[in-house]
Amino acid sequence: MQPRNMSMSGVVDLAAVKAAQDAKAKAEQTRAEAARQGGAGAVSPADLVIDVDEAGFERDVLQRSAEVPVVIDFWAEWCQPCKQLSPVLERLAVEYNGRVVLAKIDVDANQMLMQQFGVQGIPAVFAVVAGQALPLFQGAAGEQQIRETLDQLVQVAEQRFGLTGLTVDPDAEPGGAAPQEMPAGPYDALLEAAVQALDAGDLAGAVQAYKNVLSDDPGNTEAKLGLGQAELLQRVQGMDPQRVREEAAGKPGDVDAQIAAADLDLVGGHVDDAFGRLIDTVRRTAGDDRDAVRRRLLELFEVVGPEDPRVVAARRALARALF
Repeated sequence: MQPRNMSMSGVVDLAAVKAAQDAKAKAEQTRAEAARQGGAGAVSPADLVIDVDEAGFERDVLQRSAEVPVVIDFWAEWCQPCKQLSPVLERLAVEYNGRVVLAKIDVDANQMLMQQFGVQGIPAVFAVVAGQALPLFQGAAGEQQIRETLDQLVQVAEQRFGLTGLTVDPDAEPGGAAPQEMPAGPYDALLEAAVQALDAGDLAGAVQAYKNVLSDDPGNTEAKLGLGQAELLQRVQGMDPQRVREEAAGKPGDVDAQIAAADLDLVGGHVDDAFGRLIDTVRRTAGDDRDAVRRRLLELFEVVGPEDPRVVAARRALARALF
């Protein structure tokens, strides 16, 4: 599956403009000043993933981007796809060992930053390199695609801006307290296996792992959520997005076309579009077709989460469409 906007075109475009030269000069000046003041020293792996708010954005992102590419993860607590993507980004940030820093921004608490970056849906991932903001991708992304994007980002940062990253000392004291480990639950190993399968792009393996949990514990919330997300990714894996959207636009009465387009909408982070498309289709259909659309809509509700305000609103709209 090729995630939406999985492209480094924004980075490449900077090479041809004067802004890139100015940014490089500014980054070099900042590094030189830091060196005169004794340098920042080594950081711990825990300092490679940071929570950032509007008050600390200039210091934690803009200034830091003169030393290392800062990847920004726009997320929210209610965003279920974010809960799949964020752990992968956090793990990779540590694995890249100082070549990138991950800044996590809660959009609910930082609406101004969300607007400044033009974020239309979450999860959304950007980068800041030498003060330059670059869009990376929006919506779900597999680990391999994320790695490829980070590799390109690191290469561009080093070649065009002279950013070689941070020195990481695994024994250094982190900037904040390390999170306390929670005791393992009865299905933690199976759930971890499912997450690892997702990270590896083994969607069938992830689906089976979640089903294994649910066979013993049908009410397991995490497994139900994970299964819905894995099945969604599995459905869109072989799709041609352009063709699917063209068919949906040209055949508003085609139930299969609308369902496929709604799946793509949701994977791309366009939750309201996905729900609205299927609710409109419910209004136009009857019988088995209507029931198929209704079932898919209920499945997507589970993927997003029953407490999400968009799900609550869509449930009311669905009830009006049905009755």
